[in-house]
Amino acid sequence: MEKEKGNNCTSSSEFLLLGMGNIPSLHTPLFLLLLLIYLVTVVGNSLVVVLVVADRHLHSPMCAPMYAHFFLGNLSFVETCCSSTILPQLLASFLTGDRTISAQGCVTQIYFLIRFAASECFLLASMSYDRYLAIRQPLLYASLMTWKFCGPAATDNFFSDFTPLLELACTDTSVVKIVTFILTLLDSVFPFLITLASYVSIIIAILRIPSSMGTQKAFSTCSSRFTVVTVFYGTLIIVHMLPRTCRLRQLNKVFSFYTILTTLVNLLTYNLQSKELRKALRKALRKDLGGT
Repeated sequence: MEKEKGNNCTSSSEFLLLGMGNIPSLHTPLFLLLLLIYLVTVVGNSLVVVLVVADRHLHSPMCAPMYAHFFLGNLSFVETCCSSTILPQLLASFLTGDRTISAQGCVTQIYFLIRFAASECFLLASMSYDRYLAIRQPLLYASLMTWKFCGPAATDNFFSDFTPLLELACTDTSVVKIVTFILTLLDSVFPFLITLASYVSIIIAILRIPSSMGTQKAFSTCSSRFTVVTVFYGTLIIVHMLPRTCRLRQLNKVFSFYTILTTLVNLLTYNLQSKELRKALRKALRKDLGGT
């Protein structure tokens, strides 16, 4: 850990995980206990996933509640991923005595832990609702938990998407549409507003640059990125939040096609415009060509 001069702030490339480091006598028992827990968790959950995928009887309506095993298989997978996010690094620290973790590794661990924990929260909510339907309305359970599609099995889109598929359902999808709208609002609009506010702040900061050359250079760097971000989020909002009327159907299809090009546009806009990345690429190519 390196301290900055002139203040009490610190910048660190790694962190020390204290844990039970002050009790060395517990390291071996804890290592054996956690190793046993991890092995049982991975083997047991993997077996559940394999059984749910392989045994078709678990997918049939006669095996009520028929979606309980589907949720259990997904829960087992998420539990395995969540345990694998924490326990291997913890076991290695007990085995080697090295309790440090890099800053990048720390952020990566936090990211995956949050993602898997959030997935488990949604799975538990879905499982509770599934159980409610199975107990409260057992005779209607299969029909309520199974989508029936009317007409030809054809979606008006270039790829499988949720909104066009929803149009084929015979049952009432009003609740699903409301939930989809709320989730889209949370996943798209709020991040877009944060991104928009950030770029507005960037523009204000650029306008305060006294040098015209510096202002032009900053604008040329940010304008393309701002355009890509605006088009990307605008596409998501138009495709998933606007009603799919007859007039807007073809427009939605065009905007849906843009999502295919997003990866290429992001590559050209963000990655290849970086001088450091281009320099590293040329260096790697020279090294590979020189080695051959």
